Amino acid sequence: MKRVAKASLVVLVLSLSAGAAWVSRPEPAPTTGVATAMATAAKRFVAGLTPERKSKAALTFEGKERQDWSFVPGNHHGLTFADMTDADKAAARALIRTGLSARGVLKAEAIMALDAILRDLENGNPSRDPFKYAVAVFGTPGDAGAWAWHLEGHHISLNFTCLKGEVVSVTPYFLGANPGEVRAGPSTGKRALAAEEDLGRELVTSLTPEQRAKAIIAQKAPPEVLSVPGRPINGLWPEPPLGLACADMTPDQRRIFDELLAEFTHNLRGSLAAAEYAKMQTAGLEKIRFCWAGSLERNQGHYYRLVGPTFVIEYDNTQNEANHPHTIWHDRTRDFGGDALADHLKADHPR
Repeated sequence: MKRVAKASLVVLVLSLSAGAAWVSRPEPAPTTGVATAMATAAKRFVAGLTPERKSKAALTFEGKERQDWSFVPGNHHGLTFADMTDADKAAARALIRTGLSARGVLKAEAIMALDAILRDLENGNPSRDPFKYAVAVFGTPGDAGAWAWHLEGHHISLNFTCLKGEVVSVTPYFLGANPGEVRAGPSTGKRALAAEEDLGRELVTSLTPEQRAKAIIAQKAPPEVLSVPGRPINGLWPEPPLGLACADMTPDQRRIFDELLAEFTHNLRGSLAAAEYAKMQTAGLEKIRFCWAGSLERNQGHYYRLVGPTFVIEYDNTQNEANHPHTIWHDRTRDFGGDALADHLKADHPR
């Protein structure tokens, strides 16, 4: 079976066994240790800021800024790396590492670096700035109540929500890349999101004609991921669901599918990735449906999504002659804390 060519940026290759994963139903792993590490790092980051910088970085949990997410160039809520001191940057990176794995950090840094390449390609366009990525802390970090933090800028929106000493949400989780493959200069050949594209294509091309008839939902890819900011994800996906169910895949196809799912979940720190994957297993991996739209060839517009009982992952690569991928991961009930926060408010803060 053809294997995926990994980008040089991705040095850590993780995959999940296809064997017991399809029959076991583990309880989600606790995230107490990660939440504590996040709170410690967030407190240290905020404590080192001057009052002016703190006013940008430390925001209220109840304010609209926490859920006002975006991945386009421009101003984002929080303190940008451009406005940080060296000590601030070190503290911000320490906070980011509490949520991301080594793989996730590499991808985030590679995506930020692409803005410098875009700036050169666009004759010094000032909106392309690898330091215009903002870190914000919402609420008071700790084990008692609810708080959150994010990293956001062009092609990145990472959102983490904590409640009573647990990480209850890691979504919405957006990563994109422009260019998807660098085709000029010293970074030629680098692809920040290579595996997301290659594994998706490997899976769809492994399907039989009968399976493709179910998996391929359109001959033309949509121009963007469907679940963009401001568009509610509830009701976005048709019922009965489209696509090929994982239960109808062969063992070899399931191994590719597991690698593809791991490519998203394992951007997170180990215990967070394990907790999210356990939730997917508990809801039923065999119920997840794989949908594809567009061309099967590289450098041609294409799109896919994984739709499960508890989550949706989308990938779209149509812009700039299919050299500009966008990916998004939503929890269907827990984006920004969602149901977990609603249950907390109902139980602990009744009106």
